[in-house]
Amino acid sequence: AALLPRPVRGLTDRLYCGRRVCYEVLGVSRQASKAEIARAYRQLARQYHPDRYRGEPAGGEGSRAQAAHEKFLLIAAAYETLKDEETRKDYDYMLDHPEEYYRHYYHYYSRRLAPKVDVTIVILVTVCAISVFQFFSWWSSYNEAINYLASVPKYRIQATEIARQQGLLNKTKEKGKNRRSKEEIREEEEEIIKDIIKNKIDIKGGYQKPRIYDILLFQILLAPFYWCKYIVWYCWWIYCFTIKRQEYGVEEKLYIIRRYMKMSQSQFDSLEDHQKETFLERELWIRENYEVYKREQEEELKKKMAMDPRWKRYRRWMKNEGPGRLTFIDD
Repeated sequence: AALLPRPVRGLTDRLYCGRRVCYEVLGVSRQASKAEIARAYRQLARQYHPDRYRGEPAGGEGSRAQAAHEKFLLIAAAYETLKDEETRKDYDYMLDHPEEYYRHYYHYYSRRLAPKVDVTIVILVTVCAISVFQFFSWWSSYNEAINYLASVPKYRIQATEIARQQGLLNKTKEKGKNRRSKEEIREEEEEIIKDIIKNKIDIKGGYQKPRIYDILLFQILLAPFYWCKYIVWYCWWIYCFTIKRQEYGVEEKLYIIRRYMKMSQSQFDSLEDHQKETFLERELWIRENYEVYKREQEEELKKKMAMDPRWKRYRRWMKNEGPGRLTFIDD
């Protein structure tokens, strides 16, 4: 019943000026300009402003103050409706088509509840906040990786040896007035070792050193450049290897292998060099060779899982006490 068409009511209490016509409230015609509407509003606002009736007794004069207050609110609602071109256009359409009740309701409340802040500003601030969080999160992961490598004996011994060869550790042990405590010397030596690890070890993958061009904001700004670069590269690929039938180079072969493995560039870069050499030796850029390699890897994984004690316990549990059985436990 609520969805059935309502009878024509014309003006509605909860929309705009209610049962009153906004033009009649301000005493102007429908053809009045914005200047005429503003002038009429100022005159009526001075006449019915609540400050003129402040301090009056609550007796007979008090009712006049209440009536003036209600009149002032009606004048303000009429002015708010007619001063904006879009709102005035919707109001004029309601006067000409009073039968479209639901449409008027939608337009009125969609404007009333619309956000006052520009959506572009909100999106920009959100992207900037995400980018800042992303950058500092990557820095935190990178520092965690450096701290971990500095605690591994293999890398720590190598970094200490390099620091001794460069004479960096000898500078920390000063005598005389410049002599420092053991704690300060230990902290400085730790920083020297970490700096050497940062310079000598190439960390790849999720713990690699963050770059400002990898954050979301710069990715969005550089998206047109990346698209143009990809289109040019794709046309070059078609021309060289489809039309001219040239042989693949090492980079092209590794690219095809990476696409077959469905790995991102950072994931593929994190692989060891001997793994990539194995891929090239087995000619995995050829689809048939890659399918054979894939089946071998799947079989090897099955064998490892079959020999894994944890996997055996899991299969035994699924067979004896898995979710398909209902048992009572006697204590």
